[in-house]
Amino acid sequence: MTATPTVQPSESSESKTLTVAREATARAVEHLLSRQDERGWWKGDLETNVTMDAEDLMLRQFLGIQDPDTLAAAARYLRSQQAADGTWATFHGGPPDLSTTIEAYVALRLAGDEPDAPHMAAASAWVRSRGGVASSRVFTRIWLALFGWWRWEDLPELPPEIIYFPKWFPLNIYDFGCWARQTIVPLTIVSAKRPVRPAPFPLDELHTDPRKPNPPRPRAPLASWDGVFQRLDRALHAYHKVAVRPLRRAALRSCARWIVERQENDGCWGGIQPPAVYSVIALHLLGYDLDHPVLRAGLESLDRFAVWRADGSRMIEACQSPVWDTCLAAIALADAGLAPDHPALVKAADWMLAEQIDRPGDWSVRRPALPSGGWAFEFHNDNYPDIDDTAEVVLALRRIDHPEPERVEAAVRRAMRWTLGMQSKNGAWGAFDVDNTSPLPNKLPFCDFGEVVDPPSADVTAHVVEMLAHEGRTYDARTRRGIAWLLSEQEPGGAWFGRWGTNYVYGTGSVVPALIAAGVPASHPAIRRAVRWLESVQNEDGGWGEDQRSYLDPEWMGRGASTASQTAWALLALLAAGERDGTAVERGITWLAETQRPDGGWDEPYFTGTGFPWDFSINYHLYRQVFPVTALGRYVHGEPTGARPRSS
Repeated sequence: MTATPTVQPSESSESKTLTVAREATARAVEHLLSRQDERGWWKGDLETNVTMDAEDLMLRQFLGIQDPDTLAAAARYLRSQQAADGTWATFHGGPPDLSTTIEAYVALRLAGDEPDAPHMAAASAWVRSRGGVASSRVFTRIWLALFGWWRWEDLPELPPEIIYFPKWFPLNIYDFGCWARQTIVPLTIVSAKRPVRPAPFPLDELHTDPRKPNPPRPRAPLASWDGVFQRLDRALHAYHKVAVRPLRRAALRSCARWIVERQENDGCWGGIQPPAVYSVIALHLLGYDLDHPVLRAGLESLDRFAVWRADGSRMIEACQSPVWDTCLAAIALADAGLAPDHPALVKAADWMLAEQIDRPGDWSVRRPALPSGGWAFEFHNDNYPDIDDTAEVVLALRRIDHPEPERVEAAVRRAMRWTLGMQSKNGAWGAFDVDNTSPLPNKLPFCDFGEVVDPPSADVTAHVVEMLAHEGRTYDARTRRGIAWLLSEQEPGGAWFGRWGTNYVYGTGSVVPALIAAGVPASHPAIRRAVRWLESVQNEDGGWGEDQRSYLDPEWMGRGASTASQTAWALLALLAAGERDGTAVERGITWLAETQRPDGGWDEPYFTGTGFPWDFSINYHLYRQVFPVTALGRYVHGEPTGARPRSS
């Protein structure tokens, strides 16, 4: 990594770079257009880690619906992701992960791989060297408990009676982020029922001592949060034995009703795989047979998360991202010079307009009087529209010359009203809920699987501020509060934290264009600090990259192999800050052009998306296309200019 001073290129150098950028943009636009579905949307694969695949196989084993073709295809994918040392990571090039390795190992055992096979023996030896199953996350041990490979008594307790906690009470279900809430409610049923299916084989090789699979560990001091919740968990285990049966039965029915009410039209829950898996298990434990319409639709929805690859392997997506991919693709194509009335853009606008949500969801628990008007991330997810998608959809719609402008205006008005109503009290915006900031849920022993609350973030807030600025609301008091919050959140070095993308490059690439759009001058000290930071972390090859490890270790801030998406994010910030003629931008544009494939796309094995910082990483396969097109387009055609008339 080398710091790159801002140097003005020569006229001939700039002309050459512009020519190269034009050519790369034209190829990229054609490539992106070729990937649009005939119905108007774009969707790239959403790659996470092999726990999705392993848990899918364990679900099928639990329900007794395993089939040989699926088993073989999933096993082929699992083996393809195994590292040479026998382990599995949670992102490309990342360190081995204990829970992921355990779940992948168990899935391959289900597929018939013998424990003494070299790849299996290497995996189990590594697991034992890291403390065995006892050191794995709670969710991994829950899956093992379903088959008697772990004792339910040795798992944290989460009673279904929490469904009755009022919304003002600590640890009520609405204190959890929507993704955690959808998972925890069905798991309270599983925790109460404690089912055990016959194990098809022993797993002694995954314990450091099979005679003592869960060796005792000292409790944390009572004066610590861990100590408090460890003792609360012991009390909940005692309650499990004496729970009032009528109350417990009523709570289970209430949880089931809560789950069923939130099933989407496509059979899924929240458009994401984990809640769907646990909801199917929970309802089945309460007597729903596999032919029941709710379960039949749920299982069919899970099949739609499968991506069958050319080599015959089968990968499971944790989620699908058509709304997000479509609005980003539309912005990219428009900024790259595609005519605003181009049929591809009009078709995309039609599809996005039809996806706007017009009914209340869980967000309305804290905003009961607020009319709906947002967009969700997925094909079907009316319960959980998100603020990030809504802001970017509005920005996309405003770039398109739609034949029914009044239809667009009405949609934007609804979206603006909803987004402004979802502002948190600190002036910023979270992704799904308002003021979802309780410190308690992350302290629960049960919640060791990643972030379980949804506090405001710089990237989401930036996208909202950018949308508000383009809608002519730069001087609205709510916009000014968002700007003030963003300025206060800048890191000392000049970057911004990226909650939903990796990481400081994403945060900075989101915030700088938003602040500039909202009237913050390029000479502002915050903008200059951001520019200096981006220049300081530019790679020697001219690109930018940042590893997921930056979420844990500040030494990784802005460090990593160059990627197309992260290079584009850095360029978007630098271009917005007026650095178009600087050497850093020229080198970044050149890197994008030189790494472009002949078909106009880019390769990107690295994970640059974030589900939970560090704990759940994502490779959005369309990021490598849409963001470079946007950056190249803005280099060639200039920044998007002009605010729209203020929406009422």
